[in-house]
Amino acid sequence: MTDTLLSVRDLSVRFGGVLALNGVSFDVRRGEVFTLIGPNGAGKTTVFNLISRIYPPTSGEILWQGEVLTQLPPHAIAAQGIARTFQNIELFEHATVLQNLLIGHHTHRAAGFWADLLFTPAARRSELAARHKAEEMIELLDLQAHRDALVAGLPYGVRKVVELARALCSGPRLLLLDEPSSGLNVEETEDMAWWIRDIQSELGITVLMVEHDMSLVSRVSDRVLAMNQGQVLAQGTPAEVQAHPGVIEAYLGTVDNVASLRRAA
Repeated sequence: MTDTLLSVRDLSVRFGGVLALNGVSFDVRRGEVFTLIGPNGAGKTTVFNLISRIYPPTSGEILWQGEVLTQLPPHAIAAQGIARTFQNIELFEHATVLQNLLIGHHTHRAAGFWADLLFTPAARRSELAARHKAEEMIELLDLQAHRDALVAGLPYGVRKVVELARALCSGPRLLLLDEPSSGLNVEETEDMAWWIRDIQSELGITVLMVEHDMSLVSRVSDRVLAMNQGQVLAQGTPAEVQAHPGVIEAYLGTVDNVASLRRAA
């Protein structure tokens, strides 16, 4: 049995006259943290949008556990076991933390409309399962103090964690993290690193991440793929990628950044 969970094959996408991705290929292995890095506009989030089926590819294919993912509609992706967070937090601000997490579990609801309306035993079992999962994620990510708080009144860093918790409530096998440390302070980024490792080791979830913080990348990533202008520059361990001349020139840029990444690795 192959260890490959997700395969991207010769993926290209064009927006009008702009070739945003050009022949990108990589595999994500079961149980690893695989990270996409690169400067702004490199095409990293575009890869996420293609996997999420927000965009259709111009050419190439995406295989999920050996099956073609690009034939599915966007609303079917979560049910496949793929969850996602976003660069710009996407939460229901006038709902509580618990309510947002319960929404994350909706793909597993077995009860139908009439069962929910009449609150049948099947609906009660489904509700209990959703609440159990939400409470489990609240415990895992230390959100107890914010459980019943409205999202609109929470600090930015806490909102990032709530979005992560909601994604986990869907029970994913693959978690797409789009710049999880963006906007976080040093302490919050430290916590995020621990949680990513816990998600991988304790929950057994494979992580595909887009990230700019090279210290975080080096700490949590098993493998890294560097991109620039829609193409693959290098792929390997964090140490191997950081030493690639094309990556240093296109992404790291300065001696200070290179030295910082090497200290973190």
